[in-house]
Amino acid sequence: MGRSQSLPRGGDPRFGPGADDAGCPILHVDMDAFYASVEVRHRPELRGRAVVVGGVGPRGVVSSASYEARRYGVRSAMPTMRARALCPHAVFLPPDFARYSAASRAVMQIFRDVTPLVEPLSLDEAFLDVAGARRLFGRPAEIARRIRERVATEQGLTCSVGVAPSKFVAKLGSTRAKPDGLLVVPADRVLDFLHPLPVGALWGVGERSEQALLRLGLRTIGDLAQASPGMLRTALGGAAAAHLHELSWGRDPRRVSPEQAEKSIGAEVTFDVDVDDPAEIRRTLLALAEKVGARLRAGGQVGRTVSLKVRTADFRTVSRARTLDVPTDVAREMFDTSWALYTALNPGERIRLLGVRAEGLTAADQTPQQLALGQPERGWREAEVAADAAAARFGRSVIGPASLLSGREPRRNENPTRP
Repeated sequence: MGRSQSLPRGGDPRFGPGADDAGCPILHVDMDAFYASVEVRHRPELRGRAVVVGGVGPRGVVSSASYEARRYGVRSAMPTMRARALCPHAVFLPPDFARYSAASRAVMQIFRDVTPLVEPLSLDEAFLDVAGARRLFGRPAEIARRIRERVATEQGLTCSVGVAPSKFVAKLGSTRAKPDGLLVVPADRVLDFLHPLPVGALWGVGERSEQALLRLGLRTIGDLAQASPGMLRTALGGAAAAHLHELSWGRDPRRVSPEQAEKSIGAEVTFDVDVDDPAEIRRTLLALAEKVGARLRAGGQVGRTVSLKVRTADFRTVSRARTLDVPTDVAREMFDTSWALYTALNPGERIRLLGVRAEGLTAADQTPQQLALGQPERGWREAEVAADAAAARFGRSVIGPASLLSGREPRRNENPTRP
């Protein structure tokens, strides 16, 4: 889909868990309010309260909102200030991507226990092709039920599942099933399901294209399906018109592509107020490097290239990168590299946004480790792994980064995370 659509939740028995799922090998599993739900699992005292995860400053954006917050109109991608106005009593939390990555890996493993044909779209959703799993686990709707049960029992989280003949229809099904639901779109009922839905529900219809279609009087997917190809080409262009026309008739030949490794992992921050203080910039780069390092270690990956993104107050964006001799998942090394890139860049203007990214990722257990001349056998990485363990237990906010700014390597028996 292009933009997030508010589709009515399924209640039609034609599309319930007992509907005919023959010819419906595709599942789309979408975790419910994933970031917020993981935070509630970590802090059970928040259960039942409105929880909003995202940037907490004036320029922040909502990443996830619990359903208690959504009742007040809070939505993902909404400015945090707007969310605070709509739901002032909500609990606002900054994102903890290491925690979400760990939860995602556990959920994806449940999917892989059913079928090797798993295609993650993000941390919180994936397509599954279960055609080859029927003999072992039963029909697709039963597989979907088992997956939802395992996710709830083993992970304490809920998910919604769409079961359909194609990826596009399965994704629409999971959206309509939310929250914590299951919807089956039988192969012979695809058009009955699709055509009443708003045209904005089509995959690839953004705000501008939706407005163009509405101006033509095309309000539902059924309207678009019956429109003349010439009208659609005039409004949208040839390629987009052909793509949407095919989808409007439920035709989506794409196969589920098994998981591909992430090509990069990054973190960035937009300052509440533009900054030019070198100390604050330095602290921010360290915090970003720590986030990237934690996500790399959580995913068992290392990066060969460190890139820096800088956006100045006039919205000019500059990126610089440096390839390391040895791939790393150590925040200290990424911080040193990003700070060197920043000082070499010398933007000379107030900074609006900073970002740090690790690229050229490989599996850590398949990458030889090499000690630099004079480097102790145990040092920054061991300290950061210990910090990961403490953060998993107590929260990352209790782990202070000050010692990493000291500019020297820890002694063999020294804890470099201690100020």
